[in-house]
Amino acid sequence: MIRIAAKLSRTSSSTAFVAPSATKLSPISCTRFLHYAPSSFNSYNNALELDKNIAKPDVINMMNYAMKQARSDKSVGSYGLGMLVLKHCLTTELTIGNDLKTENSKGITLLALSTLLSERGEYDDAIEKLESVQELTNSHLGIRLAAFEAQVGLHLELGQDAIASAVAEKGVEFMEKHETGENDSLTIHAKALKGLIELVNGDIKSAEASFDKSLPDVVRDGSVALLYGEFLQTTQDYSRAREVYQNVIQGASDIKNNGNSLYLGAGNMNLEGLMVGAMCSLGQLESHLGKFGNAEDWLTKALNTAEETYGTTHPKVGVVLTSIALMYRRKAIEERSSSLLIQEGLYRKVIDILKVPAVETRSEGAAPSVDRSDIAALARGAYAEVLCVQENRKDEGQKMNNLAESIWKNRRMSLADALGNTESNLSTVIDARISRLL
Repeated sequence: MIRIAAKLSRTSSSTAFVAPSATKLSPISCTRFLHYAPSSFNSYNNALELDKNIAKPDVINMMNYAMKQARSDKSVGSYGLGMLVLKHCLTTELTIGNDLKTENSKGITLLALSTLLSERGEYDDAIEKLESVQELTNSHLGIRLAAFEAQVGLHLELGQDAIASAVAEKGVEFMEKHETGENDSLTIHAKALKGLIELVNGDIKSAEASFDKSLPDVVRDGSVALLYGEFLQTTQDYSRAREVYQNVIQGASDIKNNGNSLYLGAGNMNLEGLMVGAMCSLGQLESHLGKFGNAEDWLTKALNTAEETYGTTHPKVGVVLTSIALMYRRKAIEERSSSLLIQEGLYRKVIDILKVPAVETRSEGAAPSVDRSDIAALARGAYAEVLCVQENRKDEGQKMNNLAESIWKNRRMSLADALGNTESNLSTVIDARISRLL
């Protein structure tokens, strides 16, 4: 608790997230890659990790430099420099041509550019770059699948679920057309994206049908494994979910430390997003099981990773802080203790970070609006409880609760269900990559 409280005393600096317009916010995400075998992939968990030799070394160096510069202080200037390097890369002979290595090089540059654009909240431009990847008909299939995955992730974060579903379906059709064998890793990966959409829609039974029958025995790292872990958690298979999350975290760390491979995750489904998402989900799981020491450890790691990657005021940080605040709420209820000051500090910070755009400010043709209503409502609903137990703040608490109810959109459960205030006994998990409650 001391570790979290210390974070609340931090002041914003040049690392703060600055959206290019009032309605543009965003987090991030990822996927998994092992060693590339030219003939085939033997298991789903290495579908999106490829050997660096698939692309030109100079392009990889420019991409790594651009990402490092962009995140050096998370400012408008640093992101601008990173994107300038990537855009320059797209105008050189390194990415002009239609041979395999050149198109691979262009593809990974577009994926990296979409990641930076989405981190800056420029969703339309990020999605446009991802759509451009599909024009690279000679590129590696994994690069094109990564673009489909990132599009699905961004549309889900934008609340454009129907579009996300259409893109996921297109990805499955694409992989089935180009891959052979129903258990090929890339096809399994594409099908699993449909499971994410079903979980977002609250249809747990349909989500199960999207997972390949071999997945229960494959609990290694990757975005599909993280999604499978979330599915297990919503179905209350907690021991297996924990195992999956732990393997995802280990695998993502191995990828980050491995200089011989490329991770093709982009947009809000990138490697950093994978790590933050897995740590955050595992922390929520430990909290649900009453293991609050473990929960705080994992959620603190998720928070540190999010802040180091995106800056202290990025929406991704707000999502993790919500998970932390809800962990303290559960701890206080189960242990009959009080942490009102800590909870209030966390909720106030989340509300400040995740400002919900007012309906009247939205207009046709405006920038994409990302209200993250699941997370914003959860934070406000739980904050309302903190206020209502204080005699002199009950009116304030009731107003906060009314606001929370008005912005709640989750299809699977009510806000009261999500907060555990009913007998529904539903198991939930916040997907930090897409800022949605599953």
